Amino acid sequence: MSQGSGGGRTPVTRIAEEQPGGAIGGEGRHTGLTAAEVAERVARGEVNDVPVRASRSVGEIIRGNVFTLFNAIMGVLFAVILVVGPLKDGLFGFVVLFNALIGIIQELRAKKTLDSLAVIGESRPTVRRDGQSHEVATGDIVLGDLIELGPGDKVVVDGVVTESDGLEIDESLLTGEADPVVKQPGDTVMSGSFVVAGGGAFTATKVGRQAYAAQLAEEASRFTLVNSELRNGIAKILKFCIALMIPASIGLVLSQLLVQRADTFEAIRRTVAGIVVMVPEGLVLITSVAFAIGVIRLGRKQCLVQELPAIEGLARVDVVCLDKTGTLTEGGMDVTDLRVLDAGSGEPYVRQVLAALGSSDPRPNASLAAIIDAYPADSAEGWRHGETLPFSSARKYSGAELTEPDGTRRTWLLGAPDVLLPPGHTQLGAVDELNTQGLRVLLLARADGPLEDVRASAAPEALTPAALVILEQRLRPEAPDTLRYFAEQGVDAKVISGDNAVSVGAVAGKLGLRGAESPVDARELPQDQQRMAEAVEDGAVFGRVSPQQKREMVGALQSKGHNVAMTGDGVNDVLALKDADIGVSMGSGSEATRAVAQIVLLNNSFATLPDVVAEGRRVIGNIERVANLFLTKTVYSVFLAFAVIATQVPYPFLPRHSTLLSALTIGTPAFFLALAPNKERARPYFVRRVLRLAIPFGILAGAATFGTYLLARAHYGATDATREAETTAATLTLFLIALWVLTIIARPLSWWRVGLIATMFTGFVLAISIPFTQDFFELQLVGTQMPLTAIGMAVAAGVIMEIAARIAPKKVPDLPKSVTEQQQEQDREKAGQTA
Repeated sequence: MSQGSGGGRTPVTRIAEEQPGGAIGGEGRHTGLTAAEVAERVARGEVNDVPVRASRSVGEIIRGNVFTLFNAIMGVLFAVILVVGPLKDGLFGFVVLFNALIGIIQELRAKKTLDSLAVIGESRPTVRRDGQSHEVATGDIVLGDLIELGPGDKVVVDGVVTESDGLEIDESLLTGEADPVVKQPGDTVMSGSFVVAGGGAFTATKVGRQAYAAQLAEEASRFTLVNSELRNGIAKILKFCIALMIPASIGLVLSQLLVQRADTFEAIRRTVAGIVVMVPEGLVLITSVAFAIGVIRLGRKQCLVQELPAIEGLARVDVVCLDKTGTLTEGGMDVTDLRVLDAGSGEPYVRQVLAALGSSDPRPNASLAAIIDAYPADSAEGWRHGETLPFSSARKYSGAELTEPDGTRRTWLLGAPDVLLPPGHTQLGAVDELNTQGLRVLLLARADGPLEDVRASAAPEALTPAALVILEQRLRPEAPDTLRYFAEQGVDAKVISGDNAVSVGAVAGKLGLRGAESPVDARELPQDQQRMAEAVEDGAVFGRVSPQQKREMVGALQSKGHNVAMTGDGVNDVLALKDADIGVSMGSGSEATRAVAQIVLLNNSFATLPDVVAEGRRVIGNIERVANLFLTKTVYSVFLAFAVIATQVPYPFLPRHSTLLSALTIGTPAFFLALAPNKERARPYFVRRVLRLAIPFGILAGAATFGTYLLARAHYGATDATREAETTAATLTLFLIALWVLTIIARPLSWWRVGLIATMFTGFVLAISIPFTQDFFELQLVGTQMPLTAIGMAVAAGVIMEIAARIAPKKVPDLPKSVTEQQQEQDREKAGQTA
């Protein structure tokens, strides 16, 4: 085993037997492929050419917006109108075309945003070629490439370990086995695993679609519209619509042909009108547009949404688990003090030990990086390092065998004092005092015996404390406002960290987190999931949490019915990020965390999370409003169809009437409502919440409209000459009721919502007032008695709808209150009692 010099940064490695394309250079390490060998492999197609896309292709976007079931139905009906005429009854066909164009344009904009962000956030493995290390795109790796690994790096292709320096690989995402696997030269590594400690290099043996990464990378990075409560809810609504449409359409076709025997084309036109209005053709479009615009808005804030449902998912969470380092604090730290504990070791000697330790790790974590800045390698001239033990979150310390200039060889450890020292040690009191100030404290200790003995033991023994290294963490300036936002929105924030619990509590306290004054040491948490869930639910700050415990705590919260979001940037957060309902990674985080997270904050700003939550709430709340409008239309159209079938009368509307009503009361308003600001908290039972209003509203609208139509037929005489007046009376009633539904759905009313409703009303008035539009739509109010009756029927139905809108919410369970909301309620009660 070779030893690097104390002043160098070359890692100590074990090197496997030479592999093809991996000649060993003069520095005692493999040099990797040559440029000529890379070119040969590229020519043979031995490239990692798996397409990793962040969005659907242009062809998929066009097909997804054009070739839909409802577009097919509308296309057939439009073709029928082209045959029987007139063309003005085929306006709905142009509306469908316009809708498809809007959907395509918006999703192409979202694709452009996503693809540009994906390039920024794409992992770039380090490949050694011609003895030099280079970062390359994942797709540029070739068969036989020598790929370097360090903590947090993801294994992107399958291979065989060539060099190992305490290399530990976590394969839990592949095998489910939680314990890291120590890899020696000659061992295989699988794509999809990641490095938790140490470093090394491996030779790629499978690339492209032969590697396991071909499946993992595509699944992790694909822009998807599935596995979403909102999307699944809309799918159920569409099935409900189809179930109603089929029998109603068949019955309507038969009844109209039998009733209108003398004018078959007129019967066909009215049949088409009855079917067209049943189709909720704009619902899927509006949903896709709302999601696409959400992606664009978040993209402008440097937020990469790797899975689209994450936008709505984060809006539904009621617990957000935050990793302290890199989330609440910035990645960097500063050494503020050094307290020498061993009387036999002076401060200059301790500084040299720390400098030598820093130079022994080629990929230092944030703590060791701060020590390297304070005690650079050139201050340990003449020191050499041998065997090293890289830091891992599981053991909480690192170590190295250091040889001093005089040849003395000692084993040194650097890590958490409460892990390295036995309980009750005299130094732990001083450490606790420092922790209460929010400082991070590391213990430098000398171990008896070689490092291999320390590595083999579960807990180091026979240590001589040498010094306490005190570091100050840099708090993120935006963190207090973000935590305050979550508290105001009823979302419980829980800080879960591997650091000392008291120190974590002090940091959280500075940021104003409720419950920070009672930090919990995770080593004392119960093993039973039920009891753990209760403890985690009650606590707010947890320290000394192992990576596996983070995963268990997320699972415990989920077992209590919580929707959990997990944020993190380190390799120790990967398991919890994967299991959480929503995983959020910082852009500067490890490659592994970015791979499993649904949302990546490329700007590394914790303050972006409220924007994601707000965008999700906008999408969910607005789509619920829009779905109410579309489903109300389907219900009243089906009601009218069955009413017409039962009474054997002509269908009251032509396709042009349905197009006018849909445009003014549903299509145009829905587009604006879907894109409006909405800060309402997302609630469950999407389908039930929509149906509870749409069904009574639709039945009332259908009953009132058909009642007006029958009264008009009786009043005007029910002849071919009076049909226009009968239709106009029914149209007036249906428009006013639909406008009333829009008013209820749009609440709370703001100035622009009132303006939208007024504009739609003005549009209808113009349609029945201007001679040209009167002739085009065949709408003409005749006399005063029936128009007033039509208005009266609409008002009566509107009053009943107002009552229904107040009763319906009581029939659907409310979302359980979170711990934060309960605490806020108790605080208000206490404040009232005090007053």
